[in-house]
Amino acid sequence: MIIRMEKPDDVLIIREINTSAFGEESEADLVDALRKSGIPLISLVAENEETVIGHILFSPVSIHNGCSSISTAGLAPMAVLPGFQRQGVGSALVKEGIENCKQAGYSAVVVLGHPEYYPRFGFISAVSYKIQSEYDVPDDAFMIKELTEGSLSGCHGTVKYHECFMQL
Repeated sequence: MIIRMEKPDDVLIIREINTSAFGEESEADLVDALRKSGIPLISLVAENEETVIGHILFSPVSIHNGCSSISTAGLAPMAVLPGFQRQGVGSALVKEGIENCKQAGYSAVVVLGHPEYYPRFGFISAVSYKIQSEYDVPDDAFMIKELTEGSLSGCHGTVKYHECFMQL
């Protein structure tokens, strides 16, 4: 399996992966809308024997009220074809995505996800930094990972996602 940047030819299979993994088109529509928005994205795919089997997307988010100078990415969505789940594909996507975020100059990454899954990658509850989501979500499900040591020191505020997320 290899993890690589999305190519134009991957657009349809990425849509299929997100629809299959989530059982609906909302996340696939979100990916398409973010792509069309023109904002800088980190979009990676997992490829197994020349077949794309997983996808992860990172987009810029902002922290309002106290961290406006911190460059932060939001991880959403991450999807793996059902037949390839629980085989390390998602973990490989998350790890490579975090590395790409570091290389792109992000200081932190946020994720709204399973509190038993994302801590293995160093994510902790964002409330530890007095950071919250703009959405009404459980504290343990909204997490953050500092990519540059100390970058979140003294930070606080509310994470705002791109307007495309409002359609979810």
